[in-house]
Amino acid sequence: MKRYFALVLAGILMLLSTTSFAAEADAAAAAEQVQTNLNVVWTVVAAFLVFLMQAGFALVEAGFTRAKNAVNIIMKNLMDFSIGSLGFLFVGFGLMFGATNGLFGTTDFMLSEATGDAWDYTFLMFQTVFAATAATIVSGAMAERTKFGSYLIYSVIVTMLIYPVFGSWAWGSLFKGSGWLEGMGFVDFAGSTVVHSVGGWVALAGAIVIGPRLGKYGPDKKPRAILGHNMTFAALGVFLLWFGWFGFNPGSTTTGDGSIGRIAVTTNLAAAAGVIGALITGWILFKKPDASMTLNGALAGLVGITAPCATVTPMGAILIGLVAGVIVVFSILLFDAIFKVDDPVGAISVHGVCGAWGTLAAGLFNAEAALGIGEANTGLFYGGGAHQLGVQAIGVAAAFGWAFIVGFILFFAIKKTVGLRVSKEEEIKGLDLSEHGSEAYAGFQIYLNQ
Repeated sequence: MKRYFALVLAGILMLLSTTSFAAEADAAAAAEQVQTNLNVVWTVVAAFLVFLMQAGFALVEAGFTRAKNAVNIIMKNLMDFSIGSLGFLFVGFGLMFGATNGLFGTTDFMLSEATGDAWDYTFLMFQTVFAATAATIVSGAMAERTKFGSYLIYSVIVTMLIYPVFGSWAWGSLFKGSGWLEGMGFVDFAGSTVVHSVGGWVALAGAIVIGPRLGKYGPDKKPRAILGHNMTFAALGVFLLWFGWFGFNPGSTTTGDGSIGRIAVTTNLAAAAGVIGALITGWILFKKPDASMTLNGALAGLVGITAPCATVTPMGAILIGLVAGVIVVFSILLFDAIFKVDDPVGAISVHGVCGAWGTLAAGLFNAEAALGIGEANTGLFYGGGAHQLGVQAIGVAAAFGWAFIVGFILFFAIKKTVGLRVSKEEEIKGLDLSEHGSEAYAGFQIYLNQ
């Protein structure tokens, strides 16, 4: 009898234990599903914020250029995102994130080999808005003299080839690929180089090939100021970009966790410090607090912090942004007066140069040990030695070599075939009328033949 009761008791205990294990497994599965859903929601919300940056870019570019080209600016920014969305789906995503076979991905075009689950589509959406951002950067540096049809050609190539190939080198493993730069330990959390410098170096190639605007340089070869028509637009655009950057950087976690708040703080501090750095520098140089330079200081700080935003302390972020704000002023003046590269909005300096600075800054200010998030990529100033800085420099050089050379070949080919620049008469009249047959401010504009 005792043996019988012992067997019954053992059976009951086993049943309870099994039930307990099953309950724990169900709870773990439920928690995992909640986390997955949270990741999806946060990532798509961040993607929507980055999409809003298209409006910011459009306003900045329109504000910094003349009223007779405002429609053209809006059309180019609209087409960047439209072409980018389709081109990145058909070709760019597979090159960037497909299983790699050398220097880029060779699978997952149109997500053909994906499971079709919620995360695949979420990741595609988030990366699409990044691709469109890289293409939009080019628009500002070539504003007011580029043929609209030619612009569409290079917008396609940027989103389908130039941006995705370098992105594969640095970010391929975020989906199914792998890249030689990330294999070296290259750090670019949200794209100071992958997005901004790539766009900036393509913009540099385009600005060189197309040449300066009419009247930009006088007979003495000195630059002349060509004032933008609406600084209010430019300021509003900067505020929208600043707001959208809270999706750009914190959203790059693609995970709904506690790191989002810290990354938002470093992003904001760098932008604020960039404003201060550009304000003081411009005030000293021009004897007045220059609005356009100060606005670009905010963008410089944001671009600079984009690579190291997840791996630096708040104080590190302030220093990175402050230096970026100073750099952008001198860089704009250097390209304008010394190199004779006409960049109406300062896109090359903001995105190309400050993107390079931010990427190198990761090798200086990365503070994983101090933040309690690891030690593998610690920067020079936090005891990590010069190794990480060297890796970052290789990434910066690779981005310049790839984006500038391919961009230069692309623009030169367009120039020699379909043509890159509008005629002198069309440029004088303005691209709104000559390219689009419409006016931005009907009834308020006077068009002069000079």
